[in-house]
Amino acid sequence: MNAMTACHPTLPFGSMVRVVNLDNNRSVVVRITDRGDLIKGRVIDLSYGAAKQLALLKPGIAPVKLEVLSLGGTHRNK
Repeated sequence: MNAMTACHPTLPFGSMVRVVNLDNNRSVVVRITDRGDLIKGRVIDLSYGAAKQLALLKPGIAPVKLEVLSLGGTHRNK
């Protein structure tokens, strides 16, 4: 819940993404850890901790910019 994580419909698990809240210019780096079913028109779903850093708790949504910093791997630990 407080980790800097997010779900995204297509980015590989483990990808690192900078998310910028375009309403206040705050940013946070998150790791993609889940797929999730996003509501139409939304591009990412942030954890509580990441949303808090971006001051998104009250509004719940905001326009954002995503910057992929690294793509995660597709392997799993055995």
